[in-house]
Amino acid sequence: MSSSKSSNKGFVYREFGNDNSAATERGIPELPPQQQNLKVQASRKGRKGKTVTVVSGFQTKPEVLADLVKQLKTQCGTGGTVKDNEIEIQGDHKQKILDILVKLGYKAKISGG
Repeated sequence: MSSSKSSNKGFVYREFGNDNSAATERGIPELPPQQQNLKVQASRKGRKGKTVTVVSGFQTKPEVLADLVKQLKTQCGTGGTVKDNEIEIQGDHKQKILDILVKLGYKAKISGG
């Protein structure tokens, strides 16, 4: 009887062991630029008074965002990053970023005042 319990592999709870991260990874639908509705807004909230331009609403892979943020940083001549599927560019560059995104085929608009 004890041999059947030791060979039972139907785990109910496992804290450590084989990591099955593919099962917990959420899929992001890859949409073409024309179908994405992006919002461009300037924000100072939580940044010690420094203004950053935030572009949100992306539905694409992180590799595409990394290439896009590199291009935006070069065009604006400033720093930036990708956080939580949003692009943050240092400074108030709403209009310039909007023009660049529209040229690349994205549907973007300025949000907020």
